[in-house]
Amino acid sequence: MLVWLEATLALLALAVALSLRPWRMLQGGALTPWMATIVFLPLLWLLPQRMPPGLAVQFSGACLLVLMVGWPLAVLALCVVALVVWALGSLSAVAVLSQLVWVGLVPATLALLLGAALRRWLPPNPFVYVLGRGFLGTAACVFVAGAVQELLYRLVGQVGLEQALVAHWLMAWGDAFLTGMGAAIFVAFAPQWLATWSDTRYLRPPEP
Repeated sequence: MLVWLEATLALLALAVALSLRPWRMLQGGALTPWMATIVFLPLLWLLPQRMPPGLAVQFSGACLLVLMVGWPLAVLALCVVALVVWALGSLSAVAVLSQLVWVGLVPATLALLLGAALRRWLPPNPFVYVLGRGFLGTAACVFVAGAVQELLYRLVGQVGLEQALVAHWLMAWGDAFLTGMGAAIFVAFAPQWLATWSDTRYLRPPEP
């Protein structure tokens, strides 16, 4: 049952992303971070398979990817990353699909929605961008995605809940640290690598 749900979510996200023709952004500054994602993100997603049992640490990277290339290109990149993980790792296609949905697509989509809410309700301030979207927002998105996954799997009797939620909460802050640090560095030194950043919006003088 959950396999069909995950497959439906993945196909729906991919269809929406393709309908927006995101490859047009690759002609600009998004090409370099998008290609870097294809190279380095599979290493993070393969990490749990290389660690001893009970010590697996799963990083997402999806929220930072959304900040860098936008949601449509992020969806395409995450699908490519999942294919690489399936080809190079030891997980089954069903397990990789679950990883794609709950570690990649759901946090990325939540990051998109959170970004829209922050743009709507909070002032255009660099600290709102770095802390809200990069750090605290990432922690919230990654944790919520993991919590929803655990709740669904609990409903079908596959996993325990309490310890799993604690683990997701702790790992979400690891992802938040990486994303917040990356966002701050890119804002300062390579803003062209952030599709969601705008000097005009975030650095304009305050209105009198």
